[in-house]
Amino acid sequence: MDDKVLQLRNEYISYVRLEKNYSVHTVSEYEKDIDEFLEFLAAEGIPTIEDITYQEARLFASRLYDRGLSRATISRKISSVRSFFNYMNGRYNIDDTSFRLLHHPKKEERLPAFFYVEELEKLFVACQGSKPRDFRDLALLELLYATGIRVSELTSIKLGDIDNELGIVRVMGKGRKERYVPFGSYAQSAIELYMADSRLLLMKNVKHDQLFVNLRGGPLTERGVRHVLDAIVERAAIQSKIYPHMLRHTFATHLLSAGADMRTVQELLGHSDLSSTQIYTHTTKEHLRRTYMNTHPRA
Repeated sequence: MDDKVLQLRNEYISYVRLEKNYSVHTVSEYEKDIDEFLEFLAAEGIPTIEDITYQEARLFASRLYDRGLSRATISRKISSVRSFFNYMNGRYNIDDTSFRLLHHPKKEERLPAFFYVEELEKLFVACQGSKPRDFRDLALLELLYATGIRVSELTSIKLGDIDNELGIVRVMGKGRKERYVPFGSYAQSAIELYMADSRLLLMKNVKHDQLFVNLRGGPLTERGVRHVLDAIVERAAIQSKIYPHMLRHTFATHLLSAGADMRTVQELLGHSDLSSTQIYTHTTKEHLRRTYMNTHPRA
């Protein structure tokens, strides 16, 4: 790619990382999608971004379909490039009509995966132990389930962000939106035990103010959280796979199943749009159906 295109690409990636405050994973996806689009331009002999027309945008989408990618993946890639053009339009008045007019493929309806209470209990039991790592893992698991926060929000928590006495944590969400999320007695107890001496033992001689610490003493990263959760599932010997967002899904599903109103759950999750929260109503209906089918004598 030429120097101008490379400059625009790097500028936009810095924008989503620093100004939009997207997670490391999300920024990586944007980078991959935009680089793929720029490779498409080079292969098609399109010299500059200003030369893109609706026909080229459709051709790009067509190539994605030809590769047999899922509709969700194609939709994400189109959205990434559309956002890139929208940024360039706002900053440099580059026409973004080509991708603004391009339709997203309809996504498959997939309900968010979540843990049942019995599965969660096995995870908590698997964290029981006397090593500093065990106390950290339990505090991490309890806080994720108690608050429904994103992993990027968890790894950014500093000591000054958490008030264990009041049971409130301050988190910085997407777009640098700050919110306060409450947590209950189980998380409070787990954090107190972790903070008593396990955190300092894990830190060794490293100094920083991040709440969660890796085994080398540095701040725990998003990838590190995934490793921790994978290890917990392995120790619990349950069949379910785990990924960090599953605990967020579980938090929302359990609240709505117990009668919490959707607006409250929306605020706790930090969703800007209620439609993002509404998907959990479908999950709770499925939860009710499965409970009924498993327990009713004449189901």
